[in-house]
Amino acid sequence: MTSSEKAIRVLVVEDDPVAADAHVLYVGRVPGFVAVGKAHSGAEARRALDRTPVDLLLLDLHLPDVHGLQLARSLRTAGHHADVIAVTSARDLAVVREGVSLGVVQYVLKPFTFATLRDRLVRYAEFHAAVGEASGQDEVDRALAALRAPGPAALPKGLSAPTLERVTVALRDSAEGLTAAGVAETVGISRITARRYLEHLVEAGRAARRPQYGTVGRPELQYRWVTAQ
Repeated sequence: MTSSEKAIRVLVVEDDPVAADAHVLYVGRVPGFVAVGKAHSGAEARRALDRTPVDLLLLDLHLPDVHGLQLARSLRTAGHHADVIAVTSARDLAVVREGVSLGVVQYVLKPFTFATLRDRLVRYAEFHAAVGEASGQDEVDRALAALRAPGPAALPKGLSAPTLERVTVALRDSAEGLTAAGVAETVGISRITARRYLEHLVEAGRAARRPQYGTVGRPELQYRWVTAQ
């Protein structure tokens, strides 16, 4: 698919400007998709949709002026029928399950990597194409099956959501940033494990790292949280 007219049009709705920019870049890297805009609040999303029809919302559920599912509900009432990939945290999963009738077709667990979002978008593209061609129950069932991942894809192998949440909280609560050793001590995990989680956060665009000088021997990497929730 080479034409933006044929591509699946995506509106990124995310209150954090850094995360919104990253998500726009992620969408643009997936063949067959184009990010047509971004909004940092529910009100901005409504205005954007009034100007430009889209196929898909990459929708953060925690917006400054409205919950994401409330926004989806109001958009349905107003006649907007875009599907939704919800950007959420672990504690939101029960809410997302309730959003199926509002067009929530997938969710992505924060913080996520490009590979995770790419997997969701590729599956959505298969669903989108299959639904457009469906003429009976079997075709509809196959379209829905395209959305079902064979296993959890939110985190790299060996990482768990509860530990990631603890590492995230420790990093966000440290104004000066933390080393892997500092995170390990705070969270109660090994230094090597802490570094794996910290590098995952860096790759996801949620943390930054820089050398910490002034100590004997090689400088140690210090990590800091770079976006607001």
